Amino acid sequence: MTPERPLLGFLPRSIECLRQGYTLSTFLHDLVAGLTVGLVALPLAMAFAIASGVSPQAGLYTAVVAGFVISALGGSRTQIGGPTGAFVVIVAGIVARFGLPGLALVSLMAGIMLLIMGFTGLGAAVKYIPRPITIGFTNGIALLIASTQIKDFFGLRTPAVPSEFIARLRVLLHYAATTRWQTVAVAVASLAIILLLPRLTRRIPGSIVALLLTTLAVALFHLPVETIGSRFGGIPQGFPHFAFPDFHAEHIVPLLPSAFTVALLAAVESLLSAVVADGMSGDRHNSNVELVAQGFANVVSPLFGGIPATGAIARTATNIRSGARTPVAGMIHALTLLTILLVAAPLARFVPLATLAAVLFVVAYNMGEWREIATILRLSWTDIAVWFTTFALTVLADLTVAVGVGMALAALLYIYRVGETTTVEPVTRDYLRDGQAHILQDKDIPSHVTILRIHGPFLFGTTEKLVEATRDLKHFEDVVILRLRNMTALDATGIHAIEGFHERLHKAGKTLLLCGARDQPAQLIAQSDLLPKIGPENVLPHVQAALARAREVQADFSGIGHEMAMELEHRPL
Repeated sequence: MTPERPLLGFLPRSIECLRQGYTLSTFLHDLVAGLTVGLVALPLAMAFAIASGVSPQAGLYTAVVAGFVISALGGSRTQIGGPTGAFVVIVAGIVARFGLPGLALVSLMAGIMLLIMGFTGLGAAVKYIPRPITIGFTNGIALLIASTQIKDFFGLRTPAVPSEFIARLRVLLHYAATTRWQTVAVAVASLAIILLLPRLTRRIPGSIVALLLTTLAVALFHLPVETIGSRFGGIPQGFPHFAFPDFHAEHIVPLLPSAFTVALLAAVESLLSAVVADGMSGDRHNSNVELVAQGFANVVSPLFGGIPATGAIARTATNIRSGARTPVAGMIHALTLLTILLVAAPLARFVPLATLAAVLFVVAYNMGEWREIATILRLSWTDIAVWFTTFALTVLADLTVAVGVGMALAALLYIYRVGETTTVEPVTRDYLRDGQAHILQDKDIPSHVTILRIHGPFLFGTTEKLVEATRDLKHFEDVVILRLRNMTALDATGIHAIEGFHERLHKAGKTLLLCGARDQPAQLIAQSDLLPKIGPENVLPHVQAALARAREVQADFSGIGHEMAMELEHRPL
């Protein structure tokens, strides 16, 4: 093995794609996708920046610089990077306390942490974040983002709005009488366009149409609404300027927890986005390379006046739906925004803040994963406690505190659950008789059946093993039996992983059966959404019953009777 060989594991996907042969047809697909997602990113980049307490051009600079770096150096073919809603709350808090130099320092430290995570393989530690925690702080961030946009949506005339959630609501309610109907009209019209246009066509982004129409209306009719120009004086025309931030060494220690939170959020968001991209495109990303790219992006972004960046799920999905084939599409997306900065920046002064508020209301709703709350509430009290604690601390305290406390609580509950799996009991005749139906050795396995087993606790941190073992479904038969006899514990993250496996099998035209679940996993399955999705008839007490059900499924599928299917199954060749 040559000394250079280890570096091949960190080869960006952009280079791999170009090595494989980059054709004119591929470029045209990437060009259309890059232009489309660049236009989609335009209002989002400005809106996220304004909500974070910085100027709108900071968001555009981030989308240009960090977006290009993430696509050029990343481990995913179709990942789009830039500013996202995940950072709004923490960035706003840092800017309020430490100013822009403090934010630049946080981004730089977070970037270094991401580089370490990527180069050392520590990115795998991201999977040890339980699903109730990710749902909790996603719900909390979405609620906080929406609350920061109420003032601009209704055009309220207020003093400086507090950063604390309860205090912010009190100020907004106190000044509710200052609502301006012109601003509300622009905001509601923008919201209607964003929500209704996709029902007519998905080729044209609703946010761009809303941005163009409302900006045109403000410019032509001189509507008395607050705009980017009235609050920020417009957006400078030209390239992002390189400048080394004025760091303060005494801020390093106080900002370390915030930097860790930014790094953690960037890692979680980018890898989650990459997984979504894999599912949509059939690709397989390299997690460590992706984290290295995120690290470089967050180191470079503040040097050009940008803010923290990560993978953006919605923009990545738009990129794939628009026909992207390689990371070149992501680079074109960044260059599209740069072109807008160079050519059309003066027009941005007419962009109404009410429109950007409407854009962020839609983003907050979409990122909130509100349907997941009902799922969490049907699970065990431990999952509910982790979710509620993370959600409450995110909204009422601080995101850094929420993630830290949530992780500590999850770790304690993990130890508790593992401890609960230990049992000591005598082997009796009844135990031996009852166990006969679970034994595989004396069973006849039909040719159309694949059997998988989960051995040990299936909790957060271990669920990725199911994804790895079932990545290529072409090797699986029409009926897949997932044997849970030796699965000693299950949590919300495990439930979600099995749901994902079921959905993948269903799309491939295959059937999933569960069998042999012990008390705690069986109870959790019965309480969750997993049971109605898979079907109660496909959750069996033991493998013997599962094999019988597999024959019924095959018989129904082939259109022959059950008895004939049994006869054919055992007929000699």
